[in-house]
Amino acid sequence: MMEKVILARKVHFNCGHRYFNPNFSDEKNREVFGSCYSEHGHGHNYTLEAYVRGQVSPDTGMVMNLKDLDQILKKVTDTLDHKFLNEDVEDFQALVPTTENIGLYCFRNISTALKSLDIKLEKVRLYENENLWVDLVAGLS
Repeated sequence: MMEKVILARKVHFNCGHRYFNPNFSDEKNREVFGSCYSEHGHGHNYTLEAYVRGQVSPDTGMVMNLKDLDQILKKVTDTLDHKFLNEDVEDFQALVPTTENIGLYCFRNISTALKSLDIKLEKVRLYENENLWVDLVAGLS
């Protein structure tokens, strides 16, 4: 049996968001979300790392072509890049755009795109900044 290899790729995107739950009162939103509840929102320069797992092809020496992985990551992050998530991205109009939820969005969309290539998404790491990130790992429940 051939060993599996994990290949990682890093991309950057920028977007703004506002932590806000319409089911909460203004007071409750301020209590729960603090300064992230700002009426005008705020933004971040995100770093997304995608880790894919597969066998190294004896023909190419690669787990997958980086061009294909780059296209997938670009398609996913282009929907977020330079957007105000609460208003510009349908998935976040009824979902608080926390780092966790943005990471889940990326994980699900990358994973779906990889299915046709027989490559498994092992992990997504999304950095909101150097002190805050989330890891989304395949198979965790």
